[in-house]
Parts: sequence; C-alpha cells; structure tokens
Amino acid sequence: MSLTGGNRNDITQLLPLLDKVPAVAGRVGCPRRRPDAVLADRGYDHDKYRRLLWQRGIRPVIAERGQPHGSGLGIFRWVVERTIAWLHGFRRLRIRWERRDDIHEAFLGLATCLITHRHVQRLC
Repeated sequence: MSLTGGNRNDITQLLPLLDKVPAVAGRVGCPRRRPDAVLADRGYDHDKYRRLLWQRGIRPVIAERGQPHGSGLGIFRWVVERTIAWLHGFRRLRIRWERRDDIHEAFLGLATCLITHRHVQRLC
C-alpha cells in the first residue's frame, strides 16, 4: 500500500502497485508474481496503461468511458464499493486529518482488524 497526495490521479499508482504484488504460493515451481487480470473502473481507461498491462501479460478488464453504466464490472465493483463503505464507517478515515502517513496507515490497519473481527463474530 502507498499513500499519495489527495490531488494526485490514482492511475499514476497502478504500475507501482502491480510491482509490489508478492509471490503467490501455489504449484511447485516458479511462484506467480502477477495477476491474470486487473479490474478497474472508468477512471483507469487510458490506452497507455492498457498497453502496459498487456505487455506485462495482464489482461485489463477496465470499464470504457462513454459506455452506459451496467456494462462493465458488475459484482466485482460492488465488492470494492462495499469495502470502502465499511472503512468510511470509521469517521477518522473518511477524511485524512493526520499529517503523518504512518499514523493514517495505523488507523487503517486498526479499522481493518475491527471489520474482520466483526465478521468473524457473526460466523461463530
């Protein structure tokens, strides 16, 4: 995870984020270092980044600008929106008030632990 300024475009962090993907355990042999596909909304619809993803062997599943809503990511978008809504349940994370990014990341980690704890309690 990386924090950037609030006025920076998210697309600038796409490739650094993919470079930080850790090795995934699986079959014996060379561990996987990249995903099969990247799901993204209209904000990431740029030909340059689509080409860069294809060059890395990653299939871009990106909603296209100008297309009607409902023709893109479907249920996968719901998962992302739901997760953001859970995090916004913690007022301190809605707007970043802390000047230091390590404090903000600590609150984000704490919120993630609390959300997970709530869901585990419901299962037990």
